[in-house]
Amino acid sequence: MTDLTDRQLLGIMGGIALLSIVCACMIGSTPMSVSRMISALLMTGSAGDIIVLWEIRLPRALAAFLVGAALAISGASLQGLLRNPLAEPGVLGVSASASLGATLTLFYGLATFSPIVPVFAAISGAVVATAFLAFAAFHNASMTTLILIGVGVSSFAGGLMALLLNLAPNPFSLAELISWTLGSVANRSHADILMVLPFIVIGLALILSIRRNLSALSLGENTAQSLGVNLRRTRLFVIIGTGLMTGASVAIAGAIGFVGIVAPHLVRPLVHYDPARIIWPSAMLGGTMLVLADIGVRLIPTNAELRLGVVAALIGAPLFIWIAANLRRTHD
Repeated sequence: MTDLTDRQLLGIMGGIALLSIVCACMIGSTPMSVSRMISALLMTGSAGDIIVLWEIRLPRALAAFLVGAALAISGASLQGLLRNPLAEPGVLGVSASASLGATLTLFYGLATFSPIVPVFAAISGAVVATAFLAFAAFHNASMTTLILIGVGVSSFAGGLMALLLNLAPNPFSLAELISWTLGSVANRSHADILMVLPFIVIGLALILSIRRNLSALSLGENTAQSLGVNLRRTRLFVIIGTGLMTGASVAIAGAIGFVGIVAPHLVRPLVHYDPARIIWPSAMLGGTMLVLADIGVRLIPTNAELRLGVVAALIGAPLFIWIAANLRRTHD
């Protein structure tokens, strides 16, 4: 079988991603046919269809895709930088730290000053956690130790968030805090997407600018340096880039885990395990996975809609265990 070129692979995965977004716009409590969806998209359909498509389903689908893509890129970048196939914002506690930053602004009422405040707080939490993990990785190359440190960071951040939930002054504050910890893209608007989009674009630009360095790093730091790689710049760009993207994702959807490890792992064989080539396919697959998961959230018959982060964990955690078990057998 002939290997797919990068362009062919991206074309196929991009087409699947677009199809998933179209399905998300059509599927719901009131199914919408293709002709009705096109009419609503062109603003020529009924007022009800236009509102459902433009104000509810399309922003939700775009938010899910954007978050999934950003988390997958962050996971692929961290895996390349740390040379650890189990590195991922959720597993390493980056997402939990971002959620902690955002919930602190909600708890203390700082979010009332401006909707951008939780975004900056989430990004700050993600950058601090990523920098700490990168520092730990450079001083101890053990994969097991790094994962344990990440679990510790995640547990600590989770403990602080649980404390905030316990101290919530009223049921309304409690409900708002819980929504950040469980993850959801329900009721997201185009304004929410536009608010976090610049941070994701900047983070993506930083990562793309050094993605070739990640390929060199797979050969070891000494070899990478001999090839002219600026290790300091590479580390800084990945830390800031993943921090921006993870923080922005948490700011719009809350804590959603495992996308950043599952998507790159599934794509990696298709690009011959090249960290530089894995970025875009991971983004397409991660975005598609989260859009499909959100469709499932809306279709599962429950009294209250399940949270996207819960569904992502129920699907992603077993896959993470399977990936970790396969890696262990490979190294044994």
